[in-house]
Amino acid sequence: MPEKPYYSVRTGKNPLSERFDLSTLLDLFRTLFIHFEDEGYFQEALGYDCVDAGFVPGTHGHDLNGALLLELRKSDLTPIRSKINNYSEDDLFDIIEFLYEHCSKPIKRYYHSWSDCGWHCETFDRELGRQEYQAKANRVLALYGPGYELSADGEILGLADTGLEDLFKAPLPSVDPANISSRIEAARNKFRRYKSTLDERRDAIRDLADVLEYLRPQLKDVIASKDESDLFNLANNFGIRHHNSMQKTKYDKPIWYSWMFYYYLATIHAIIRLIERNRSSEPLGEEFD
Repeated sequence: MPEKPYYSVRTGKNPLSERFDLSTLLDLFRTLFIHFEDEGYFQEALGYDCVDAGFVPGTHGHDLNGALLLELRKSDLTPIRSKINNYSEDDLFDIIEFLYEHCSKPIKRYYHSWSDCGWHCETFDRELGRQEYQAKANRVLALYGPGYELSADGEILGLADTGLEDLFKAPLPSVDPANISSRIEAARNKFRRYKSTLDERRDAIRDLADVLEYLRPQLKDVIASKDESDLFNLANNFGIRHHNSMQKTKYDKPIWYSWMFYYYLATIHAIIRLIERNRSSEPLGEEFD
């Protein structure tokens, strides 16, 4: 159930009604990190400190700074609790993705009460831990800047444009996943990836056009030939699929690429539904004796 906005947010009188700034996001994520760390969600991978045993390493070994340098190509990000308020946006998003990869929910644990040491965890559920971390991270990411989310693949993605969220949530076709659904999903992620370049966005549009090309033999049964030709006009003549002097490329790409992407995504969903409806209405063939 969606959360109800309270009075000052609902009426627009709260200065944070619209979006969080980076400073606010850093404060909120620090609180979120402390909760998961204190509950033991990072112990399996990153280890923990014990008043009796000292540092108990996780699967990443003793050197977290070395792991971050190797995986993120960055240093001086730890300890996260004390360093996080100095993070840049890129630093924070890197850490959010890194922690997702190394988050596991404790299943069996005990509380070490000596000097209030904390939880010591023994068995973990990685999938459940990731799901809980993702859900809580997305509550704050959605309200930062233009809006972001942490995907199930552990990538920071931009939220869909306002009013088009349902298009991204619409179920993909179950038939031929290698040539249709997996390609659509890859294109969606490529287009929404944090700080995606214009080249990556153009590639995502081309990927969707390729899905339509794959469906082209079936289009004649559900749309007119002229309409079929119009579907490929954008990709073929506006610098998406071909590179020649006849291409039209002098247009505002950040704006029009978004329009092209949503146009092709919506078209694919519509075409697939038309194809499926056409198949279901076809008369059954004669049975063999």
